[in-house]
Order: sequence, then structure tokens, then C-alpha cells
Amino acid sequence: MKQLLTFIVLIAATFGVKAQSRIVKWEYSAEKKGEQEYILHLKGTVEKGWLIFSTSMKDDEANTRVVVDTAKATLISVQEQGTVQTRKEPLLDNADIKYLENNVELLATVKLKSPVSKLGGTITAMVLKGEEINPEEATFDIVLGGTPAKAVKAGEEVAKDGVAADDASNKSLWWIFLACLGGGFIALITPCVFSMIPITVSFFTKRSETRAQGIKNAFQYSFSIIVIYTFLGFAITKIFGASALNSLASNGIANMIFFVIFILFGFSFLGAFEINLPSAWANKADSRASKGSFIGIFFMALTLAIVSFSCTGPIIGNLLVLAAKGGNSGPLVGMFGFSLALAIPFSLFALFPSWLNKIGKSGGWLNAVKVTLGFLELALALKFLSNVDMAYHWNLLDREIFLALWIVLFTLTGFYLLGKIKFSHDSDVPYVSVSRLCFAVTAFAFVVYMVPGMWGAPLKGISGFLPHEGSQDFNISRSLTDIAASLDGGVSTGNKNANTIRPKKYTDILHSEIPGVENLFFDFDEALAAAKAANKPLMLDFTGHTCVNCRKFEKSVLSNPAVMKILRNDFVVASLYTDEKTSLPEMEQYVSKFDNSKVTNVGQKNQDFEVTHFTRNSQPYYIPVDNEGKALVDKGYGYDPQEDADAFIAYLESAKAEFAKRSK
Repeated sequence: MKQLLTFIVLIAATFGVKAQSRIVKWEYSAEKKGEQEYILHLKGTVEKGWLIFSTSMKDDEANTRVVVDTAKATLISVQEQGTVQTRKEPLLDNADIKYLENNVELLATVKLKSPVSKLGGTITAMVLKGEEINPEEATFDIVLGGTPAKAVKAGEEVAKDGVAADDASNKSLWWIFLACLGGGFIALITPCVFSMIPITVSFFTKRSETRAQGIKNAFQYSFSIIVIYTFLGFAITKIFGASALNSLASNGIANMIFFVIFILFGFSFLGAFEINLPSAWANKADSRASKGSFIGIFFMALTLAIVSFSCTGPIIGNLLVLAAKGGNSGPLVGMFGFSLALAIPFSLFALFPSWLNKIGKSGGWLNAVKVTLGFLELALALKFLSNVDMAYHWNLLDREIFLALWIVLFTLTGFYLLGKIKFSHDSDVPYVSVSRLCFAVTAFAFVVYMVPGMWGAPLKGISGFLPHEGSQDFNISRSLTDIAASLDGGVSTGNKNANTIRPKKYTDILHSEIPGVENLFFDFDEALAAAKAANKPLMLDFTGHTCVNCRKFEKSVLSNPAVMKILRNDFVVASLYTDEKTSLPEMEQYVSKFDNSKVTNVGQKNQDFEVTHFTRNSQPYYIPVDNEGKALVDKGYGYDPQEDADAFIAYLESAKAEFAKRSK
């Protein structure tokens, strides 16, 4: 058998069969075991129909073997994990062979001879299918660290393996609970959740004639929220993976459903029709209303959960990635904390429904609130449609069209509050109250604020809700910049080294949302190559078309002249859209190591990159890396509600200092 295998290898070499990992796809990571001792995790996925010889074959020539750089380390042992099978192989003179199919993992224990940051080596193996037998060889270069490193697929640049991940594996369940509780309070101030609070108050106002009934309804509603978010979120995480909820926020079908729901809510509030459940459901709920029917309250809570996912999805997705570090109990504890925070304010409003009862009854003031909410629901519905439009590049709602519709809607709101527009179910408005006047002035002021946006004004206050500025046909500031650039010899303001490597991928469909930065890319590999060519650090900007906080941070912090100057002159930037729907070429598609989902488009690839390397699933998220892809700082920079440009500048300066230190 030994002679036969040697002959096969020689024949393969004669015909130029280059040893490479093509039948077995390897992924690598390292785990620190003790002082200068590490366990290398070498995980192989074997192509269907093929088998790989075991490390325990009787003949050494056929063994799968691991070799490490002997100048840096000593290989102590290699353990094989997987289902080892035995059979007689006719191709090898009916010799007994030991083999594995589908998956194999090699645990190589090594002892370093001196402290090093990387360790290289080679895996050699023989693979067999029918009458075809091939040699396989895969080289690896693993970054060593104090905690298990994230796996890297063979064929990717080794630099990606060097990107440091934020480790949350040692976080207790209490820490997870408190973190998710805080995330729940943050979710409350998102527009989708905040806009639902008045609707919820109206719901309890109609059904709570006594304080005792209001308290009962409040606790049932809170309990419903906790049940829905905790157990539904836990189930989705276990079935689809932690990224499922985050993906829902940018899912085209989901956003179209949200668009339809808000359109229906809007026209219903304007008095076009009443939204009712099927008559059988309504009759059953009405018959049990006096008994404190739970089903109506539960469906109200379910409505909140559904329509608010577009805003809360990214928050929940990030929290679930963190909660997954707590094992099977982590998501359950985390989502309980999130839903508890979400339920508290709704309970407080519902506990005191008499506050609205004393202000007004059906018609009059309350009807004016309902109609005003109707206009607001229509405006928010456009945001959901815009999410789909941007993600799929339909170009239906360009920035000026979106603004024109909002200007009209809020102008109508102002005239309605002044009594100039009246619907069939409205009461007469003999005079305009001070409160109506104040709200009307607010609506008209908002309209005046939006009007300059029709010519390209940044509108920082609402930038998170608007389509990107690149979709606007006419932009005065951009036109003036182009004119100035042409007068300056065709070189616009920016970095002189920006043209070292020009962006190639996705520039026909994606637009820079970071103002003033020319050396910006939309693909990690191209950006890393540009950073190497310019000898500059690379700033990874995990963002999204539908990310409200991304647009706010870009307009409030990244547009700061001092920040722009640093990013323009001292960094190369990669804006990685996590909700971009452009399909990847079939050869670039793969299965995520994080949740075993199929990665088929650009957004999924970027999202998987963020989750796998940084254990984060939220946007915006900024992390600077060096020319080898290693993080320059301990932690990334997420959304800052304080919008502190000085803090971000300090963050950039620390990354620059570390880069200069490593470059020496």
C-alpha cells in the first residue's frame, strides 16, 4: 500500500496536480492553553462524495498530518475529532483504510519556543472518491491570542484573522440582563416604538372604565410584551441565528409589510375606515371584554412587536449576539431584560388612562390627535418604503421626492390644526386654541426647515430618515464643489493619495455617506489594498441603508471639519453596508461560521464579517485596523447619542498613534 500511495503522489506531481485545499475547505483558530502553549483548531469541511484519510491510518504515507514552523514551536500532539470509519478499499489492493466524511477537526497542541504573534504550518492529506485519489495541502498562518480566535476560511487573506474580536464570553447572565435592559430603554426612543405609545394609550382609554380595570389591563399588556419578545426572540435566535432579527429590519418583504401597516393605520386615523379584526374574533373579544379578555391586549402587544421591529431589529440583533455568549440561557435572560424595559413605560401610561379621559372624550381634541397621528403614520410609512427602495436600488423615492411628500404631509397637518381642513368625522373648530396653534406652528416650522433640503441642504436633524444625498438629482453644495474642483485643475479637496487605488466595486450603486472623504471604498479587500499602498490605517465603517443612527452620526460627527480632515488625510475608509442586497458571485458565496446560514449577497457578507470578527451586529460601528487587518484599538466606536466630535477625534488620534508605533 505504501508503494502504491507513493506512486499516486508521484503521478499527481508529474501531471502538475498542485497540492491545494480544494476538496477540503479548512478554517483555523487558536486557543491559549497555558504558558506559551496553544491548541490550534483546524476544522475541515469535505466536499460531498469525497472522504479524507484519518490521522490514524496504519501506513504513515496515507495519514493526514499537521506540520508547524519548527523554528517557532514544537508540535506536541494532534487529536482528531469526527466520525472515523473503516473499510477495505479496492483501489488500494483491498487494504483497510480509516477515513472521515463531511467534517473533520484536528486539535494540534503546540509549545512555543519564544513569544510570537503568529504561527504558520501545513496540513497534508489524501482524499478519495470512487477511483480518484488526490493529495491535498493547505497552509495556515494563525494569529495567536489569549482567547480563542475567530475562525478564518482558507483562501481568505490571513490579515482578516488578525482582526481582534471583542470578547463577551466571560460575561455573566446578570451582565447580559443589565445590558439588554439598557438596550430596551434605548429602543423606547426609536420612532417606531415612540409613535406607538399614543396608540396604546388610546387603546386602554377605550377599554378601562375603572382604575382597577386599567391596572389589570396594564399588567396583562406588559406581560404580553414580555412573553412575545422573550420567547419569540429566543425561538428565532435558536432556529435562524442571532442575525435574523437584525436582518428583518432591512428585509424587503418585512419593510413592505410595515409600509402597508402604517398606510392602513394612517388612513384609518384620518377616518377613511375602521380597522377591525375578523368579525368572529371581534365578537369573541367583545363577549369577554367584561371578564378582562386577554386576547385583545395580547394582539395589541403583538402589533407593537411587529411594527416596531424595523427600528428595534438592529438593537435586538446586537443584543442577541451578546446574549448568545451566555449559552442556552443567554438569549432567554437577555430578551427578558429587553422586553421588561420596553414594557415599563407602556404600563405606566396604561395605569393612568383617566389622564386622557379627563382631557377629552370622543371627537374634539382626541379626534384631532388621532388625525394628526394619521398624518404622522403616513410620513413614517414612507420611511419603510424608502428602506426597501434604497436596499434594492429601485430609485422610486429619491431624496427630493421623499422631501416633497413630507413637506406636503406636514403642511396639511398644519392647516388641519388651524381648522382649515376638516374631515367628515371632525367637530367644528370655532376658534384655534393655544395648544393647536403651537402644534401648527411646529408643523409649519418643520416644513420651512425641510424646504432647503430640496436643493441639497444636509438637514442634519432628520438626516437619518432621509434617502442618501447621492440620490438627489440637484445639490447646490455638491455642484459648487465640482465647480471649485474643475477650477483647481480637476482635483477636488481631499487626499493627494486618494487615487493610489480607486474604488472599483459597487461604486455604481453605492454612495459615500461620509462627507469630504474621497479615499472611500465599499469592499474590505479593495480598501485594505488601498491602505497598504498608501501606508495608512483603514477605518472600517459598518453601516446600512436603513440605519437611522448611521445617518445621524455621519451628519453630526463625521461632517465635523476636524473629523473630515483626519479621515480624508490620515485614513482609508471602507463603508461596509450590512443591508446591501447585491448578489455575490456564486464562487464567493459561502456558509457562515457564526450561524451556518448561507451568505449570498454583499450585505450578508459584511454583516457576517462584523459578527464573526467583532461579535457586534449593530450599526454604525467604527473600528480602525492596520495594514494587516489587525485592530488598532481594543474596542470599536458605536453610535454616540451625545454626538461628541471631540471624543471621536480622540479615538482617531489613538488609532493613528498605534498605527505609527506598529509601522516603525
